[in-house]
Amino acid sequence: MAHADLRAFLALLEEKRELVRVKEGVSADLEISAVTDRVSKSPGGGRALLFESVQGHSMPVLINALGSVSRMKLALEVDDLDDFAVRIDALLAPKAPASLLDKIKMLPKLKDLSDLFPAVVRKGRCQEVVERDHPSFLSLPALKCWPGDGGRYITLPLVFTRDPETGARNCGIYRMQVFDERTAAMHWQIHKHGAHHHRRAEARGTRLEVACALGTDPALTFAAAAPLPDDVDEMFLAGFVRREPVEMVRCVTVDVEVPASAEIVLEGYVDPKERRSEGPFGDHTGYYSLADDYPVFHLTCLTHRERPIYQTTIVGPPPMEDFYIGKAIERVFLPVMKRQLPEIVDIHMPAEGIFHNLIIVSIRKRYPGHARKVMHAIWGMGQAMFSKVILVVDDDVDVQDVRQVAWKALNHIDPERDIAFVLGPVDVLDHSARLPQFGSHMGVDATRKLPGEGFTRPWPEEIRMDPETLALVERKWPRYGIG
Repeated sequence: MAHADLRAFLALLEEKRELVRVKEGVSADLEISAVTDRVSKSPGGGRALLFESVQGHSMPVLINALGSVSRMKLALEVDDLDDFAVRIDALLAPKAPASLLDKIKMLPKLKDLSDLFPAVVRKGRCQEVVERDHPSFLSLPALKCWPGDGGRYITLPLVFTRDPETGARNCGIYRMQVFDERTAAMHWQIHKHGAHHHRRAEARGTRLEVACALGTDPALTFAAAAPLPDDVDEMFLAGFVRREPVEMVRCVTVDVEVPASAEIVLEGYVDPKERRSEGPFGDHTGYYSLADDYPVFHLTCLTHRERPIYQTTIVGPPPMEDFYIGKAIERVFLPVMKRQLPEIVDIHMPAEGIFHNLIIVSIRKRYPGHARKVMHAIWGMGQAMFSKVILVVDDDVDVQDVRQVAWKALNHIDPERDIAFVLGPVDVLDHSARLPQFGSHMGVDATRKLPGEGFTRPWPEEIRMDPETLALVERKWPRYGIG
């Protein structure tokens, strides 16, 4: 059964002892972040934190809500993250019906999917309180996360826009630096769908209406973070996660729909002609992203539930909450990648690789150059184009075991032969690139080499003890006196 809203999810976390209520008074200026960073670095990601007494604010602050594998499983309502991947795979599996009977058999599945599209309702709990005359960002306990940050940031807004040409909805998570009571930066990086909507509004010379939802059912947060194609509605994915549609309600001052059960909604617009310096910001790379000019969001209305909960996150040196969201995305979208590249066995994005700096891929190698084909295919897949290093290994390597990967990969490569460099788009946050948004990528072929790749020497066998001796030692182990 889907989580009705964020509060239902918190009740479940409390029941599972995954939530700590912090009653001690704390400051939104660095203190909450420092506590959360310490918790996030504990084994498994620590527990979710609800700070109930934030100095100068009446709203409690929820943070690290999705900062563990166990909580991501609760959020997606699965016993294992790969279980949800199985659902995705089943969705992608059907072939074109070959007969009338096949078509009839598909009807229930199509009906089930059609029932998952978002449903518009007349009223929503997110509008229990409407602040239209004097809305203010300063009423929110937005955090200053790190000492060098340029100000306070809203770090987990679900930002809703519509394509000015097609009307298609986009929902993404883009940080917002609070400038004053009524304005904030909108950190739309050039490659993001929200930025695409902004460019189209700019070409038309019209304002872009925007609404930002804070504190939603975790399925919505997951969907907003997912790297979906342009034509897929994130709220449909959220409905697929929940197994029931997301209820949406029209905003008060803008023609944008938002989740009806959200804790807080910020309504407003972005003027395409306006830019303001945003940053620095302590980012998920573990370094500060530098100040740059970004669009400005103007607040026209603030609505919220009675006694709203302010949900936020911090990013920085890994692992932190975003790593666990990314791990879920990795597992859930593996079937999608396999549909396009069926030779892939598994993928792994280690926390230290901060998503786009390192992808480890295992494949069933069938022909010369196969590993390089996979590298280039991944660089051509959506946001995977940002992958700085792609390491390809054979299918007998457990990519989730980084020690095993390092051992086998370093044994298998001849650096001059097996490393490829290409130029292409890079993440805006990559401070090492020669130019903003453009730089180099490296592919490492750590698979066994074939004669067709110019390798004519015998490939040695991996050392393994024979089963008979292992069984003997197992039987006699207590008699050795080793312990």
